[in-house]
Amino acid sequence: MRFPEKRLKEIWEDERTTGAPGAIAAALRLLSFPYGAAVALRNHLYDGGLIKQQKLPRPVISVGNLTVGGTGKTPTVILLAALLTEHGYRPAVLSRGYGGQEKLPVNVVSDGNRVFLGWREAGDEPVMIAGALPGIPVLTGVKRSLTGKAAVDRFGADILILDDAFQHRSLYRDVDIVLIDAARPFGNGLLLPRGPLREPPQALRRAGILLRTGDADHEEPLRKVPALPSFRGIHRPRELVEAATGRVSSPTALQGQKIFAFAGIGSPEAFRRGLTALGAKVVSFRVFPDHHPYDRSDIAALRCLASESGAARIVTTEKDGVRLADFPDFQTEISLLRIGMEITSAGPFAELIFSRLAY
Repeated sequence: MRFPEKRLKEIWEDERTTGAPGAIAAALRLLSFPYGAAVALRNHLYDGGLIKQQKLPRPVISVGNLTVGGTGKTPTVILLAALLTEHGYRPAVLSRGYGGQEKLPVNVVSDGNRVFLGWREAGDEPVMIAGALPGIPVLTGVKRSLTGKAAVDRFGADILILDDAFQHRSLYRDVDIVLIDAARPFGNGLLLPRGPLREPPQALRRAGILLRTGDADHEEPLRKVPALPSFRGIHRPRELVEAATGRVSSPTALQGQKIFAFAGIGSPEAFRRGLTALGAKVVSFRVFPDHHPYDRSDIAALRCLASESGAARIVTTEKDGVRLADFPDFQTEISLLRIGMEITSAGPFAELIFSRLAY
């Protein structure tokens, strides 16, 4: 059984070094050393050319991060795919399909016209991306070289977007976009499992573009990292969607309303802050682990909490809405807040992307 996600995040944010929390933190710190050694060895083999990257016949853009947790990769993938389509490209999105039960080398989530797989088969994020991007194929599979070839051969894709792939070094990419949280770029600065870092900050030397995301008022200055073209990405509420009908309204409809909210995403507190920023009165808030598979007991508990809170509306994230597809009766009771990524200096950002693709 894996260490509970909520408890792990609490330890990452706890500075105590004595007592039970300190003992657990010390044990996790010890486990970070073999993890860090394995990461360093793997990067050394790739950097030295001892392990070769495979190059696909079409340009590849990777969207990834250094830490576990939500930095806005999915909204950024959606933004990029829409941007490329507007400029005449035929993109396809390639995801590993985290949490999906389909284990074929190539799984077609969407051919651009129809979504074939649900969240249990493909994972919640690929299904969410497919729903947001009509006309754009979405494929999952562990080896992106295989899904990339399938996207080119079967769907005529002329550019490939890799979702959550900064550490997927086996595939060459033309543009590497790395997202970091503006307020806490590297968490507590420690590697997994003692901290949230997948790789040390020095790994940013492989990146091509840095995107600092989050809606925090305070931005932590970056120190001892390579100089990179850097942009600011802000999570913006786009629409309020009724889960059962798909009816869309403005997020401003939440202003002044008593809200019961819940979320099973990488950064649930960011979702809560977003609701508050819209003027909603969040009277109760329930957090689940990222990618949480809801069951009947969860639905019963959520209904109970909502009733006890006296809330006028139940709101969750679009990603959670994907995992609630099995409960159409509950969908009639909830609204989904759709979030988009807005990049400041959008023009220069797009120009830089296209300049990297011109060859």
